Amino acid sequence: MQSKEKTTPAQARQAAGLLRRAAHPDRAHLGWATGWLILAAALEVLGPLLGKKLIDEHLLPHHLDWTRVALLLGGVLVTGWAASWIRFLQLVRLSGLAMRSVQRLREWVYGHVLRLPMAFFDRAITGQLVSRVTNDTEAVKTLYIQVLFVILDSTIVLVGTSIAMAWLDWHLMLIVLALLPAVLGIIWLYQRLSAPAVTRARALRSDINAQMAESIGGMSVLQANNAQHRFGERFKATNDQHYTARVAELRANAFLLRPALDFLNVILLAVVIFSFGRQSMGAVEVGVLYAFISYIARVVEPLIQITMQFSGLQQAVVATARVATLLDEANAPEHGMRSGSGGRPADTPVDDPNAPAVRVRDLSFGYVDGVTVLHHLSLEIPQGAFFGIVGHTGSGKSTLLSLLLRYYPVQQGSIEIHGEPLAGIANERFRNEVGLVPQDPFLLAASARENIDMGRGLPQDAIEAAARAAHAHDFIAALEQGYDTPLGEGGSRLSSGQKQLIAIARALAGKPRILLLDEATSRIDSQTEQIVQQAVVGLRGKVTVIAIAHRLSTIRDADRIIVLNHGRISEAGSHEDLMRIEGGLYQRLYLLQQLAVSKSE
Repeated sequence: MQSKEKTTPAQARQAAGLLRRAAHPDRAHLGWATGWLILAAALEVLGPLLGKKLIDEHLLPHHLDWTRVALLLGGVLVTGWAASWIRFLQLVRLSGLAMRSVQRLREWVYGHVLRLPMAFFDRAITGQLVSRVTNDTEAVKTLYIQVLFVILDSTIVLVGTSIAMAWLDWHLMLIVLALLPAVLGIIWLYQRLSAPAVTRARALRSDINAQMAESIGGMSVLQANNAQHRFGERFKATNDQHYTARVAELRANAFLLRPALDFLNVILLAVVIFSFGRQSMGAVEVGVLYAFISYIARVVEPLIQITMQFSGLQQAVVATARVATLLDEANAPEHGMRSGSGGRPADTPVDDPNAPAVRVRDLSFGYVDGVTVLHHLSLEIPQGAFFGIVGHTGSGKSTLLSLLLRYYPVQQGSIEIHGEPLAGIANERFRNEVGLVPQDPFLLAASARENIDMGRGLPQDAIEAAARAAHAHDFIAALEQGYDTPLGEGGSRLSSGQKQLIAIARALAGKPRILLLDEATSRIDSQTEQIVQQAVVGLRGKVTVIAIAHRLSTIRDADRIIVLNHGRISEAGSHEDLMRIEGGLYQRLYLLQQLAVSKSE
C-alpha cells in the first residue's frame, strides 16, 4: 500500500531533538570545530585585505618594495592555504562526529525494534522497517554533514565577510547584503515546490524496499502462482511513481538553486561595479573595489552552498522524522521492568511447589474492540505436567499461546506463572523460564552450534545435552563439520523435521521451566513426529509442557487435553476420557484425522 507520510513542524522539531541527542556525546568536537572554522573564516577574510594593501600601497603608486610585495603575496597564499587546510581537518572531524552519531542512532533504532510489542509487527511491513534502520539512518549522516559543516562553515564565512565589507565601506556592504532577502525568497519557494516531492519520494523508496523484500521472501509462492508478471507490474508502478517524484524534485533543484543564485551574483557584481564607476577614483581606492569583488564571491558562494544543501537537507529531515516516529513507538511494557513483583531481583524465581506452573483466571481477550476471541477461560496447569490444547481453526489456540508468551497484554482476567502475575515478572527472567518451539522454526544463517546457543555463550556440553534431549544430536554429529556445520539461510540444508528438532534443542538449551510448543509437528513427517513425541514425553516431570497441537496424535499421551471451541473450553480430560464422550468435539476431530491418515495410506 502506498505510504502517505508527511513531515509536520512538530515532526521536524522532534527530528532536531533526536539529532542533538545522538550528537550529544561528541559536543566537545562540535565546539572545537566551530572555533577552528571561525579562525579559517578570519584567515579567508584577511586575504582580500592583504590584496587591497598590495594594490593601494605598491601597484598603483608604482612603489615596488619587493620585500613587502613578496610578504603580502606570501600572506595571501598562506592565509588561503591555511584556511583550506583548517576546513579539511574540520570536515574530517565533523564527518567522524556524523558517523559516530549515525552509529548510535542505528543501534538505538535496532535495539528499540527488538523491544517493540508483537502487536506492532502485526501491522508493520518488514521492508519498510529495514529501510528505516538502514536507508533512513544513512540519510541522517548527510544531514549531520550538511548542517554541521557546510551550513556552519558557510554561515561563519558569510558573517566574517560582511564584517570586513562593513569596515571597508558600509554603504556598499548594504548593497551586497540586499542579496539576502532574494536568497531567502528562493529558499522559501524551493521548499514550497519540492517538499511534497521529497516526502513522497522517501515514502515510495520504503515501498520499493518493502515490495522487494516481500517478493524475495515469497518467491516460491509467486512462481507457483505464476504471479511474476503481476508483481512485476505492481513494482513498476511504484517505481514509476518514485521516478516522477524525483523528477519533480530535480526540476525544482535545477531552476531554483545554482542557476537562480548565479544570476543574482551577476546582478550584484554589476551593481557594485556601477556604484564604483559613478564615484571619483580619488574618493574610493581601487584596492577597495578589488576587495569588494573578492568579498562578493565569498558572500555569494556560501549562500549558494547553503541553498544547494536544501535538496539533501529536506530528504534527510524527512528520513530523520521517520526514524524519530519509529523510536516513539511504545516499548512492550515488560522491557522496562528491572525486577519481579514484590521488588525481587529479576533473576530470582519463586520456588513454590504448591503453585501451579500456569494459572488462568476468567481470561477474555480480543484483538479489536467489540470482537472477543477468548471468553472467560479458567485453567490450571501443574508444575511438570504435559498439557495439550486443541481445537479447530479459529478456536483461540494461538491467541492463548500469544497471551502466555506475553506478546499481548491481558485485557480481562489474569494469568499467573508459578504463582506470580504474568505482567509482574521481569522480562529477562520470564524469557529464561518460558521456552518456545514455534510452528515455523526460525534458523539463523549460521552453524548448528550458533543456532542452539543463540548468543548465550553456552558451553559445548550444554549444547550437546540440549541436542540429545531433543533427539537432534545424532543427525548434527553426522554433518560434515558436526556442530560447526553452516546450515544455510533459514536452515536450507536441513529437512523440515531437522529444523524443528534444532528449534526444540534451542528452547531446551535455555533450561526453561515451561516449554510451549506451537503446532511443532504440523509440518513434519510421521517418523520425525514420533521422535518429537519421544523428546516431549522424556521431559515429563522435569519441564511443564504445553503443546498447541493440530495433529492430535502428538498430544495423545498428554496428562490433560484442553479442547477449545470458539474461544471457550468445550472439553477437558485425558485422551481416553475425551474419546468416551460420544459425539464430542475431540472425538470427532480425532476420528476425522484417523480417517484422513487411513485414506492417505
